[in-house]
Order: sequence, then structure tokens, then C-alpha cells
Amino acid sequence: MHKIAFVGLGAMGAPMAKCLLSANFDLRVFDVREENTRPLSEMGATGAGSPREAAEDADALVLMVVDAEQTEAALFGENGAAEALAPGAAVVVMSTVGPEPIRGLDARLSERRLRLLDAPVSGGVARAERGDLLIMAGGPEDLFGEINPVLDAMGSTVVHCGPSAGDGQAVKLVNQLLCGIHIAAAGEALAYAEALGLDPESVYETIRHGAAGSFMLEDRGRRMLDRQFLPPKSALDIFVKDMGLVRGAAAERGFATPLSDAAHRLYETGASLGFGREDDSGVLRVFEEGMGPSQKT
Repeated sequence: MHKIAFVGLGAMGAPMAKCLLSANFDLRVFDVREENTRPLSEMGATGAGSPREAAEDADALVLMVVDAEQTEAALFGENGAAEALAPGAAVVVMSTVGPEPIRGLDARLSERRLRLLDAPVSGGVARAERGDLLIMAGGPEDLFGEINPVLDAMGSTVVHCGPSAGDGQAVKLVNQLLCGIHIAAAGEALAYAEALGLDPESVYETIRHGAAGSFMLEDRGRRMLDRQFLPPKSALDIFVKDMGLVRGAAAERGFATPLSDAAHRLYETGASLGFGREDDSGVLRVFEEGMGPSQKT
């Protein structure tokens, strides 16, 4: 695998693509925002005008778009990549879309003799820039082995989660359940500290060193205190989507998820208040909306 097409150059996709360039892959890139391709082109990637153009002659296509709808459009929509990929080429879906959409895509790609590996990621923008992501892959072991050098360029921990397309997505949903709850809990805790008449900064500096400390408290808590909501490192709308995927997959199995359901409602409320395109740490403001005269914007 040397010729790689990469579609989706957002906050996570752009640094991931840069890691592939640094690893000397022959990279062709596309994003719906043309300006997102320019920094990659200046680094040596070839810009493309459509997913189809990006995928021509590619050994593998990497998709890092927002959701299942965009994934399907990039593959099968107008100027979709599936038409340009040669039989035997690999499609690597690194977006978080859920297990069922992946299984549907796998069936459609198989009809074209294309192979699918789902490989969603976790770690955030800073780790993406370092090539330090967790990558959770699902698909045949031989395909995983072929794609592994590509994944290794973007992640420090690459795990084969199972032999079927969708296995990586299932593990990612467990990850997102915890992440979504942790971010919401951090927001509630800091807002609660202020409601108690405490200095949230002092409380944060105290509790992060104890048993309540966590990556999300450290990372999102800092952004909450600094009110770094724009530009977003991870948009709140992403957790509206992802917690919805968690709830949907749980409902399919008849499994109750009361904590993630509550967190999902908080993110939905944040989106309804106009915070959806801002950083997910802005969920703090959902709690502040109920703080009366001391609320902040």
C-alpha cells in the first residue's frame, strides 16, 4: 500500500493526512472545502477536485468525514470514489458512523470487489498531530495486516478489534459513551463548584491530582476554564451525533444506557442554544444557563 487517497481534511483529518505525508506515502487529498487541501498540497500531496479523482489509481482510500451520510456520498454519490477504485483496493473508514452503516457499506463495496476496514480513532487533535492516536480496526485479519503500515503512521496504538466490518465501530461506541459522559461530568463539576461559591480554577487544580482526575477533566476542564470554545478542537455537534449512535446501537440490543442518555440530552440542549459548532467543552454553558445571575456566555 503506497498510493493513498484521503477524503476529509477537517480538524482531525488534516493532521492525520500530514502524518501519512511524513511517512512518505504518495497522497492524493480531497475536501469539500477547497482551502483545506492547500496546506497539504504545499507539503507535497496532490489535490483532487472530487473523491473520484482522489481515488484514481489508489491502493487504499481513507475516509475521515463527519458521518455516515457523508461517507456514503463520498463513496457512491456524484463523482464518488467507488467508481474509480480498482478491484481489490481497500476502503478504510476512520469516521465514527456506527456498526450498522459500516456493514451496509461493506456489502455494497463487496459487490464491486472492494475491501473495507473500519478504523475509527480516538485521542483528539493534539495527538492526531503527533501521530499518537488510538485506532480501533474491524475487518479481515489479512486486510488489517496490509493496511497496518498506513494506520501505524497515524496512530501509536493500533488494535485489531475483530474480523468483521463494524467491530471497530462497536469498540468506538464504547469509547464515545465514556468520553461523552466524562466531558459532561467535567462541565457539571466545574459549574457545581461555582454554584457552591468556590473558585472553579482552584477546584480544578486540586481535584485533577486525585481520584477524580481524568484525561477529559485535564483536557476539556482546562478549555472550559479558559473558555476556549472557538475555534473548536472537537465540535459539540460531534457528541450530539456520537451519543445518538451510542443510544441507537444500545436500543437495537435492548440495553439501557441512562447515563449516556442524560449526557446526550445535555449535548442536544447545547446545540439548541447555538453552541453546536463550538467546542464540546462548551457543554459547561448548559449548566451555567441554570445558574441565574452568574451565568456566562
